[in-house]
Amino acid sequence: MGDPKYSRKKSARPRNPWQRNLLKEELELVGNFGLRNKKELHVASTELSRIRKQARQLLAATTEIRTTREPVLLSSLTRKGIVNEDATLDNVLALNVSNFLERRLQTVVLKKGLARTPHQARQLVTHGHIAIGENRITIPSYTVTRNEEQLIKMTENSTFVLQEIAVKEVKSDTYGNPDEKEELNGKVEEKPAEKAKAEEKPAEKAKAEEKPAEKAKAEEKPAEKAKAEDIKTKEESTEK
Repeated sequence: MGDPKYSRKKSARPRNPWQRNLLKEELELVGNFGLRNKKELHVASTELSRIRKQARQLLAATTEIRTTREPVLLSSLTRKGIVNEDATLDNVLALNVSNFLERRLQTVVLKKGLARTPHQARQLVTHGHIAIGENRITIPSYTVTRNEEQLIKMTENSTFVLQEIAVKEVKSDTYGNPDEKEELNGKVEEKPAEKAKAEEKPAEKAKAEEKPAEKAKAEEKPAEKAKAEDIKTKEESTEK
């Protein structure tokens, strides 16, 4: 039977993975496109380097080889929607990782408005809510072609409903005056501070109510002293 076939690696790690700028760029791409991990990013970067290598080889090849292989490369990229129909090899060399990540099914679902965030788009794809034509696709990294982009829709049995976020607007009679709108926005932002001041007023009232009680106690002290003096005088008079 022979040895079992082992699949080739689809991704390669960067040579210097601990560069600060590279780490920052990778983190932004993973967050913007809702990738699961950096391995998905490395798969796209490896595919980019493979295509750029083919473009460089075609530029250095003879005219016979270039006339036969260049249209094949450009037609495959245009079919996937990575480059335009009138693109050249120079446009292929100017590609970046974002051009490949934008053709993922997860990203296309987000652009069509079927999801609100890239993570929600990934969840819809993996849970089987997205279909291309009549075929249900559950792979977020599926590369969408130009012809398939118009066929993306929710499945017939999907119960998912995208809820709209209600945005509260401040009613005013400013008639579009930007200066007055800024003043209104400032007043709206000052409301929490006004609430804090309103909460401080009951405490001040309680303190003000405590002051009369203290005054009454202070007035009671001289009366007690007077009573004590009267008792002493009466005792002295009786002794005499």
